[in-house]
Amino acid sequence: MASRPIVQQPARGEAVVGVNMHQKKNAAGADGRNRRALGDIGNLVTIQGIDAVKPQAQISRPMTRKFCAQLLANAQAAAAAENNKKLVCAKVDKVPGDGAAAVKKAAAVKEAQKKIVAKPEPKEVIEISSDNEKEEEKVKKQDKVVNKKKESPRKKVQTLTSALNARSKAACGLGNKPKEGIVDIDAADANNHLAGVEYVEDIYKFYKLVENESRPHNYMVSQPEVNEKMRAILIDWLIDVHQKFELSPETLYLTINIIDRFLSVKAVPRRELQLVGISATLMASKYEEIWPPEVNDLVMISDRAYTHEQVLVMEKTILAKLEWTLTVPTHYVFLARFIKASIPDKEMENMVYFLAELGIMHYDTIMFCPSMVAASAVYAARCTLNKSPVWTETLKLHTGFSESQLKDCAGLLVYLHSTAAENKLKTVHRKYSNPQRGAVAMLPPAKSLLPASLCR
Repeated sequence: MASRPIVQQPARGEAVVGVNMHQKKNAAGADGRNRRALGDIGNLVTIQGIDAVKPQAQISRPMTRKFCAQLLANAQAAAAAENNKKLVCAKVDKVPGDGAAAVKKAAAVKEAQKKIVAKPEPKEVIEISSDNEKEEEKVKKQDKVVNKKKESPRKKVQTLTSALNARSKAACGLGNKPKEGIVDIDAADANNHLAGVEYVEDIYKFYKLVENESRPHNYMVSQPEVNEKMRAILIDWLIDVHQKFELSPETLYLTINIIDRFLSVKAVPRRELQLVGISATLMASKYEEIWPPEVNDLVMISDRAYTHEQVLVMEKTILAKLEWTLTVPTHYVFLARFIKASIPDKEMENMVYFLAELGIMHYDTIMFCPSMVAASAVYAARCTLNKSPVWTETLKLHTGFSESQLKDCAGLLVYLHSTAAENKLKTVHRKYSNPQRGAVAMLPPAKSLLPASLCR
């Protein structure tokens, strides 16, 4: 193995002597190869003009966070040195081939760079931040001025006309007249998402608009075999069926609505009237109930007067005639809202339902729209129970009817109440004579609402 020549290291500040040109070339070649090899590495960056000793050479160094910071500092130092007209570099003379001079030159450049880096010029940063702060302060001042203008409205100037109007109202007693407050009936349900407080007013406005579209007209003229008495018997029996199956109130009112609408468009023989009632109950139960009664249960409760197939055929016939329209505002839709507006107790609620069921059982109430029947039931119930005031501003707002508009329909309901005990159809009277429902049917009717023609 060949031994490499030993080269004595020169002392600091002395020139290198005794190294031949061949060794210098080999060292330079090796250094070039190493530089080129490192230059292929992706984390190396070539920077020009940083080293004062070899300005024409390219220096490659591994990219680290500390080195990047040093590069940025060196670049700032170089820019500052150029702006200062290269005061530091002018002190160093270029002596080609002198190693000691090159070493001194490099040391001087490094010391100058350290001084420049230690004291960077912060003028640009300070000016930018100050401009931004000034702009922000200007914007804040403008916002404060605008907010003050909004918050401080102009003072109302009292004119002679306003003073005269105020004196006139005071003289007539209008200024001191207290206004009756309207109760927010949905305040208790503000946190109940199922109540739909945000939409309830719009929903009932829509119900009021479309209630006449699904309202049956006077159809008894077009029914050759069915009369008012037969209809009353059918409804009385269906109320009893409704109780035995323990169905919801929505189902009962929808059943009666389906029957009346179907009889308005189709002539029904007398022998099929009960079949219409059974099929309407089946349809309403499917629409409203979670567990509707089966067809066989309805056949059994009708004493097998009709077969299973007949019930299904009649159901299809009714749906075809009604064009599959089952989503309609019935009496119960308005009753639930108007009872809530009356701020009732349990006795008041039972009395309203008692009068409403008496009304829907009799054909005479078909001339009134469902919302009026519901409002009249509330009005008659308040009169029967001696509630004061009888009709409040809250009820007037939510029902849309004044006290005078409800006199006729409420008088009819009170008349039906007065004759319920003597009537042969006693299902409703017996239902609300139960102590569980407050025995409201046993209370005396509000005779002050009875019309003179009906009292005779």
